[in-house]
Amino acid sequence: MDKVQSDKQPGVVPRVLVVDDEADLRQLLEITLSRMGTLPCSAASLREARDLLGRQSFDLCLTDMRLPDGRGMDLVEQIQKEFPALPVAIITAYGDMELAVEALRKGAFDCVSKPLDIHQLRALVNQALVNPVRSQMDDELVGDSPAMRVLKSRIDKLARTQAPVCICGESGTGKEIIARQIHVRSHRGSGPFVAVNCGAIPEDLIESEFFGHLKGSFTGAASQREGFFQAAEGGTLFLDEIGDMPMSMQVKLLRAIQERKIRPVGAEHEQPVDVRILSASHKQLHDEVASGNFRQDLYYRVNVIELQVPPLRERGQDIWALSQAILDRIIRRNKEGGIHQCHGELTDEALDELRNYPFPGNVRELENILERAMALCEEGRITPEDLSLCGRPVPISPGGVEGDSSECEQLVAVLEQHRWNRSAAARQLGLTLRQLRYRIQKYGLDQDLDQEFKH
Repeated sequence: MDKVQSDKQPGVVPRVLVVDDEADLRQLLEITLSRMGTLPCSAASLREARDLLGRQSFDLCLTDMRLPDGRGMDLVEQIQKEFPALPVAIITAYGDMELAVEALRKGAFDCVSKPLDIHQLRALVNQALVNPVRSQMDDELVGDSPAMRVLKSRIDKLARTQAPVCICGESGTGKEIIARQIHVRSHRGSGPFVAVNCGAIPEDLIESEFFGHLKGSFTGAASQREGFFQAAEGGTLFLDEIGDMPMSMQVKLLRAIQERKIRPVGAEHEQPVDVRILSASHKQLHDEVASGNFRQDLYYRVNVIELQVPPLRERGQDIWALSQAILDRIIRRNKEGGIHQCHGELTDEALDELRNYPFPGNVRELENILERAMALCEEGRITPEDLSLCGRPVPISPGGVEGDSSECEQLVAVLEQHRWNRSAAARQLGLTLRQLRYRIQKYGLDQDLDQEFKH
């Protein structure tokens, strides 16, 4: 049996606390852990476990959910409060899955079910005892607004667990970047990160793409091929736009997540896989469940923890720092392509324009705006005209503007939706009334507003 891979100093043996009231199971765990090169220490009750935690340090805790004098959940909560750096994994029996999900949401590192699968146990122990890779937040997660501080804090917390996370947010908010940050900071950070767009794979190929196939298993299978699960072994599989996955594949994905095993197309036997599942969707998955487009049981598996990503319109104070990071990246890329722009600078007027813009396309739209502005500006100084946020709108009557601005179109649509009620429209757009009045005047929509009141 392979020894556990630990980042502890050479000669230092990782210590594992095992908490279970079944003597046979404790003995099995002790033997397995000893063969992996760790030093197991056992407790048969919650009281014994707490006593041991108070007298010595551990690198991992494995605890049953049901103990004679309490719940394993109590131990999870205590460890999270008093020993936040100590990963704690739970051992679950059949029928305890709801408790397991609750434990994962409260900070448990992972879970393993009875009867114990030694392969899964070894993978769990190895992942828990490898210290997370701690890289600095790079310019992909720029910002110090309250919303970003909360997001960064949650990313660090989620990196300390293996619970499935569903990242929810509008298009263009950077959900894949956030998934990658969770992976890099996790115990799987040195393993592969495989990102998959679930809506971009033809339905007749999706099973082969996910699980791989054997040579000759179907027409065109000229050789054996690994799937996404095999490619992500020991790392993270990120399922982007999971809400677009066909229903037929949802059943097979659910089994793969539950059993931690897959069967390549054409294979007779399943094979174990060790991956963490992260997913993302711009759709509201609970609405998709209600409409029958997404399986409820799969929803509960992938949405153990939900991470909401704030839209850019809620991060106004991050606009300057984020814009500078994007401009620096554009300049570096241009230099690599032989275009030597020494700098890119937003004028105060241009910065005000950006801060007052609702960004329906979020960070992705900001990147496109600045890329275009850098191509149009003179000597690296970006003015409001270079941003071209609204083109040159010409009022038309009634109820609209001509031009190529997505902002103008969005503004008119929202105003019409609320029958030109400015307070309701401002709330939906995330603007103050002053900002909304500025835009109404800027685009000549006050004429349309007067026309609407005449009716």
